[in-house]
Amino acid sequence: MSSQDIALPPGFEFGVAMASYQIEGAVDEDGRSPSIWDTFSHTPGKVVGGDTGDVACEHYHRYPEDVALMADLGVDSYRFSVAWPRIQPDGKGPANAAGLAFYDRLTDALLERGITPTATLYHWDLPQALEDAGGWRLRDTAERFAEYAALVTDHLGDRVTRWITLNEPYCSSMLGYATGRHAPGAREGDGALAAAHHLLLGHGLVVQQFRDRAAADHRVGITLNLEPVAPASDRPEDRAAADRALLASNLLFSDPVLAGRYPELARTAYEGVSDLSFIREGDLATIGAPIDFLGINYYFPLNVEQAPHDEPDPARRTADDLGYAQVVRDDEPTTVMGWPVEADGLRRLLVWLHDTYPGLPPIYITENGTAGLDTVADDGTVDDRLRVRYLSDHLGAVAQAIDEGVDVRGYYCWSLLDNFEWAEGYRMRFGIVHVDFDSQVRTPKASYHWYRRLIADHHAGAAPTG
Repeated sequence: MSSQDIALPPGFEFGVAMASYQIEGAVDEDGRSPSIWDTFSHTPGKVVGGDTGDVACEHYHRYPEDVALMADLGVDSYRFSVAWPRIQPDGKGPANAAGLAFYDRLTDALLERGITPTATLYHWDLPQALEDAGGWRLRDTAERFAEYAALVTDHLGDRVTRWITLNEPYCSSMLGYATGRHAPGAREGDGALAAAHHLLLGHGLVVQQFRDRAAADHRVGITLNLEPVAPASDRPEDRAAADRALLASNLLFSDPVLAGRYPELARTAYEGVSDLSFIREGDLATIGAPIDFLGINYYFPLNVEQAPHDEPDPARRTADDLGYAQVVRDDEPTTVMGWPVEADGLRRLLVWLHDTYPGLPPIYITENGTAGLDTVADDGTVDDRLRVRYLSDHLGAVAQAIDEGVDVRGYYCWSLLDNFEWAEGYRMRFGIVHVDFDSQVRTPKASYHWYRRLIADHHAGAAPTG
């Protein structure tokens, strides 16, 4: 779909998103303590190239330049995350004033430029001190998270009115505690499922606080990364595999938050892996309390086939070992990350949510974008036309979902800057602004200029230009 075909309703918001550990650097300044990602990235073999977030984009010091780029872009909102180790170096106790002061400066800079701040309270950088005590496997961490959230929201709540509790609890729990691909690098069954539950419980406790403490104009939600799931064939075993994949990638998180329940399949799929005894009476009522909006991160669809378990003994399985495998056709377009590209998958996902959960709150696409191996040409330009096409097609899919009755209020491009892409280090560039990580020079790419025109045309009420 070309950009001329994108027709989004008046009032639709455009933004960009980034996350603390991926951009801030300054990991040992102003009282910040190590997070699980500091520990993980400094462990040999965990991150491509041995890269770490020690310096990243130096956003901690260069944020005025980055806010100026957002203002020139014309975005309505910037979604950032707060680094828990900056606020509570030990994961508990009073707030570190110097840590809060950075987010004061950032928030004020955004507001001075007319950009609405949207704050994410947890984007994966758990204080290492809490992981040393057991991390998200423990209920106590959910309670510590609620205490930390209260410190941040009480301090910034006079200026920040839109809050996201968690970013992608699937990744925090399953990639962090089951596959070991992300921090803290564990490979567990019951521990990973307990982490998923306690992350959601922490979300619910924060929502509870909002209802008791926040001003009437404050809004709180959660961001889930979800996929449209389909079997690779009509074989019964592949359809059953797709049911298990839907459970793991979507329902284990969307059902508790949006329907106050866990799917029945959870008990049979994880039989022998976990008895789910970490779920206590009243937890689901807390987790399923109404939210004001739902954030959705979308990158690719999930087509699966039946596959043997990696571990035959259920008691030794990790939580991601559910007997299915992703299938990517040879003729299917993929990104440099190897992720299938299907813009219509976003439309299908949004319609699935609308049809599955009556009373679904308004949706924001809180992340969507694609990686490239972008370089600056001799003339100073960065030609990332594949990203332009990707963004255009996915925004078109959002417009189609809205036409089909889904209440989508905004779209955040991931991301403004090239940054530390977790286990992939710095080789995978998701930004619409190129960052030279040696000089820290920022160079807007073709996608930046395209997005800028699209936003300007939308605000002017004109048809978007190509």
